[in-house]
Amino acid sequence: MTVARDLAGWALGLTLDTVPEPVRRAAVRHILDGLGCAVAAARRGAADAAVLTARELGGGRPEASIIGQPRGAVRVTRAEAAFANGVLTHALDFDDTHAGGLVHASAPVVPVALAEAEALGLGGPDMLLGTIAGLEAICRLGAAAPHGFHARGLHATAACGVLAAALTSSRMRGLSADATVHALGIAGSQAGGLLEFLNTGASTKRLHPGFAARAGVLAATLASHGATGPDTVIEGEYGLYGALLGRRVEPAAITGGLGERWELTRITVKPYPACQLMHAQLDAARELHGLEIADVTAEVHPDAASIVCGDGKERPRTSYDAKFSLPWSLAAMIVDGAVTAATYDRIDRPEVLDLAARVRTEVAGYGGAAADQPGRLRAVTPGGREILAEVPRSGGGPDDPDIERAVRDKACANLGSADHVDRILGLPGFASVRPLLTVLEEE
Repeated sequence: MTVARDLAGWALGLTLDTVPEPVRRAAVRHILDGLGCAVAAARRGAADAAVLTARELGGGRPEASIIGQPRGAVRVTRAEAAFANGVLTHALDFDDTHAGGLVHASAPVVPVALAEAEALGLGGPDMLLGTIAGLEAICRLGAAAPHGFHARGLHATAACGVLAAALTSSRMRGLSADATVHALGIAGSQAGGLLEFLNTGASTKRLHPGFAARAGVLAATLASHGATGPDTVIEGEYGLYGALLGRRVEPAAITGGLGERWELTRITVKPYPACQLMHAQLDAARELHGLEIADVTAEVHPDAASIVCGDGKERPRTSYDAKFSLPWSLAAMIVDGAVTAATYDRIDRPEVLDLAARVRTEVAGYGGAAADQPGRLRAVTPGGREILAEVPRSGGGPDDPDIERAVRDKACANLGSADHVDRILGLPGFASVRPLLTVLEEE
């Protein structure tokens, strides 16, 4: 048996009766969060290029809808809908993160499940099961090589998401086990996602989940027509890890406890539309709001330092660049007492830039995943008083006792209506996904 065959057999055999209730609830929670993020991005025009591209390239076969479009808008192919909605979900960098794998789990998966459900006329239970399969797969694939992809300049969400998207698409199409394995094998040849945007402030990272979602649908379609892919695509010599990371992983690191231990219940919901690797520091910085600060030192996990710290980070080049700047975002939190999507509309505010220039970062030897680090700040007032602000980990995680309320409040703000939230939460009972689509249309 190979990892691809194990994943295929497990995913195709899933039923709602065999998925524990807490897992089903978590999956619905992430569907709600992801769709809310996509609607918010659509309203802000954060992914207009992707939406226009999907409409231009995918209008020949009206199968699925793009989130945030007017009622009655022309539908596109399911592949292009998955692409546009994947970009929308991730465009504000507000979507969920699995700390162990450092992957944005929902962005490459939920759009595929939605597009396939609409195109095939499937209902809520099928969409939910497809989502569960994809979420669990991407989390496990990322966590098998903690920080491995990022250390090589690759976006783990893109590299692992394409296989998760292919698994979701295959499951929802009812492909055979052999065809699903081929879909995974084909998807692996489309794995990638470069992090060079960190050096320029470009927004290509927004596109990565969309690329993965579209490629997953394409892989499943190819497999359904007889194209083949290597069943050793994951653990093989030139598989996902061997080719991209220069090392192989043990199959058990991915499939161990599959169906018994659920990684998708460990996904964090973001309270801030910015890189997860500085959320703990932002939580701690709320304690400093309203105080006059002369300077502040933030402790940072070694794996996070190269992404959110470094020379020039205190003066971001673009709004997207600011979302990966710990000094600037930390200063904004201290000045404003909040970090929202609107925070990044103006990166030239003098009071924020002035404080950002006085934010220092210090690499600390924290164990564990960078996205699950504690937040620890040492601030000094103009009078020399020292203030320690710290939190054990960022909010929104699986152990957060207020996670259900936090997700609901965030979704209400993103969707603009508590009724919309309730509609999405009713997904498991839908005979079709049309009631869901009406919530996602432009109002």
